[in-house]
Amino acid sequence: MSLIHSIVSWVMKQRVHQIELFLKYPHEVQLDWFKKLIQSARDTEFGKQHGFKDISNYRQFAEQVPVRDYEALKPYIERMMMGEQNVLWSTEVRWFAKSSGTTSDKSKFIPLSQESLEECHFKGGKDMLAIYCNNHPESKIFSGKGLTLGGSHQINVKSGNTWFGDLSAIIMEHLPVWVEYMRTPDLNIALLGEWESKLERIAHHTIEEDVTNLSGVPSWMLVLLQRILEIKGSKNILEVWPNLELFMHGGVNFGPYRDQYKALIPSDQMHYLETYNASEGFFGIQDRDNYDDMLLMLDYGIFYEFIPADQFESSNPKVIWLDEVQTDVNYVVLITTNGGLWRYVIGDVIRFSSINPYRMRIVGRTKQYINTFGEELMVDNAERALAIACEKTGAIVREYTAGPVYMELNNSGGHEWIIEFDKVPEHIGYFTEVLDNALKTLNSDYEAKRYKNMTLAPPRVHVVEQGTFYNWMKERGKLGGQNKVPRLANDRQYLEGLLNLHKESLSAV
Repeated sequence: MSLIHSIVSWVMKQRVHQIELFLKYPHEVQLDWFKKLIQSARDTEFGKQHGFKDISNYRQFAEQVPVRDYEALKPYIERMMMGEQNVLWSTEVRWFAKSSGTTSDKSKFIPLSQESLEECHFKGGKDMLAIYCNNHPESKIFSGKGLTLGGSHQINVKSGNTWFGDLSAIIMEHLPVWVEYMRTPDLNIALLGEWESKLERIAHHTIEEDVTNLSGVPSWMLVLLQRILEIKGSKNILEVWPNLELFMHGGVNFGPYRDQYKALIPSDQMHYLETYNASEGFFGIQDRDNYDDMLLMLDYGIFYEFIPADQFESSNPKVIWLDEVQTDVNYVVLITTNGGLWRYVIGDVIRFSSINPYRMRIVGRTKQYINTFGEELMVDNAERALAIACEKTGAIVREYTAGPVYMELNNSGGHEWIIEFDKVPEHIGYFTEVLDNALKTLNSDYEAKRYKNMTLAPPRVHVVEQGTFYNWMKERGKLGGQNKVPRLANDRQYLEGLLNLHKESLSAV
């Protein structure tokens, strides 16, 4: 495969010049896409309802098109899933990416046009490799195969001519033939629906391949790698795949998993590349080694807007586009896309680390936080604090979730943490103390509420046996694919479910 490696590497590197163009002219590129999106959808039902033919600038767009969440777009999407066309987007839409649900629905279904697949999702996949090859010209990544761990898809029973499934499965289904030649496992295995049997078949199928790169969600990839070691009886993954050099990951913060991967893949030549992709679009790629921010990809058929997070729930929040954002401010992301999402709230909160070029970090979700007492604790705070606690105690966290302990008469409220460790700290009390102090350092609101235990008591930490989170996700029908362990919640629903499972496990011993 050396000839293929040379050709593909050359093609990938040409894309770097196009990336340099939007780095140099970010606002112009974004405004060009804004005009293209309005022009393309002017004759759709949505475009007619919102006067797209009369929109010539961003100000008019902001005045005529309201900010929307999934619930507001759902009536349009449901019609599209029944086969109706020219509703939100001008070209044919037959595929829908199934994503985690809303308050009233188990799942969301995000429309995927051919443009959104090719100009956004496929382009993002190619750019991951282009950026990596540019940063590592010595790479031999195309000399072997890429192992992709994705989901499944199925026909829509409500309509015989539309389909839905996990985004990863839809992408694999539509990949060019030459890409399919360079990936593993075969599609008939990769697209299986039942997660545990699929995992077993992938493990046996790929164990003898020359795998040079991995793609997937860190939590589920970890399960697969551990199973492969069990089958082979190997000490680490390099004994199985000696040419492995890259893991392209996204979906959850990699920080809590980093030490586990270093133990499984003990090599200084192993690289990790973070991506910011979702069913709604592909948004960012880590373009520098040893940094934890990502480059916002501006030429993927997406027009970005932002709401300062502290205004998000106000009646009239300020909405800005790229030219007004600042560093070190939390923003809720809005997207307008070539798949027919218009001023759509994707639910992520980001913070720009740089505006020349535009690089950012994901710091939380609009619905994954704890703010029961005004502490405004976000996932970014939680994971940085856990990293500090692990560093000081030698612990390794596998999975975790946290939520509130409500105030009672004469008792302060607090936070309750459920943690599954790969390596349990010697003294859980010291781990809890370090975690608490780290949260105070990272979050001034948390620190204020913890003052003299008046509002918040010290956190409670429960250590659960290995496998608890996996069994909990399985019990809820959330294994594999796009499913992720919820990190923070403003209620006790997840806590109670996990604690009950933990008690059942203890009583069965």
